[in-house]
Amino acid sequence: MSRRAAVLGHPISHSKSPELHRAAYAKLGLDIEYSAIDVTVERLPAFMAGLEAGDHWCGLSVTMPLKTAMVDQVDEVRGAGAYLGVINTVAFEATEQGVRRVGHNTDVAGIVEAVRNAGVTERPNSAILGGGGTSAAAIAALRELGSKHVDVFVRDAGRAAEAKAAAAAVGLSIHLRPLAEAAEAMSGADLVISTLPPRAADGIATQLEQLPDDDKLPDDDKLPGATGVLLDVAYDPWPSRIAEAWHSRGGVVVPGLEMLLYQAVEQIRLFSGADVTADVIDVMCDSVGLPRRV
Repeated sequence: MSRRAAVLGHPISHSKSPELHRAAYAKLGLDIEYSAIDVTVERLPAFMAGLEAGDHWCGLSVTMPLKTAMVDQVDEVRGAGAYLGVINTVAFEATEQGVRRVGHNTDVAGIVEAVRNAGVTERPNSAILGGGGTSAAAIAALRELGSKHVDVFVRDAGRAAEAKAAAAAVGLSIHLRPLAEAAEAMSGADLVISTLPPRAADGIATQLEQLPDDDKLPDDDKLPGATGVLLDVAYDPWPSRIAEAWHSRGGVVVPGLEMLLYQAVEQIRLFSGADVTADVIDVMCDSVGLPRRV
């Protein structure tokens, strides 16, 4: 009997999760139907209450703006999601008492794997753009990479509660700074993680483009960010303006699809119990136009 899974969010039409999951389930020979469903924060409780056990749900992927709100809609939260208060995954587990809805955060693993593949090593000098739900996962990922401190650039410090809570939970010190200061600070970072929505970093891209080039500066004033890594979690449209500006300065760009790929790998394991091997990851890459893993 076919099982069901879906990605929830608003808006949701841009999501590449259906391509990734469907490719994996086909390769694994699993009868799991995966769809995209537009759900707002206001409609989330009613949607979750309406899920029927007879529909054979095995999992939900959760994207913006639902990652915090979903915490109140599950029976249990495990792993990183429990201390971050932010989840992007709901796995449906069968128990003697019935189906249990368990929340997880696979964004942390997705970020760590994506930036490690780009050459980021332990304790990177880092910056995060944005202070919302995905920034919480970015903070936890940096802690896993050994960082002790990170500058978080936000438009409104009063709306950075999720970033501050995550930093306190994982024991990472953060400094909230105005988004207007991000461009110059980024140029000296080993790793920059932009958690901003699509096009929200366009202003920073303009500032990056206006910074002087290294070859026009005295040796003592060289900008050290030419080999830094930028992970832009937004992937539609792609390339983003900030990715283009970063690349033009000689930096390494990791597309948000890389993070989406690796967090989906963890979701597929949770939803199906299957071992997601390298050949499965290859067809997932093919489904969204990413280069196959070496």
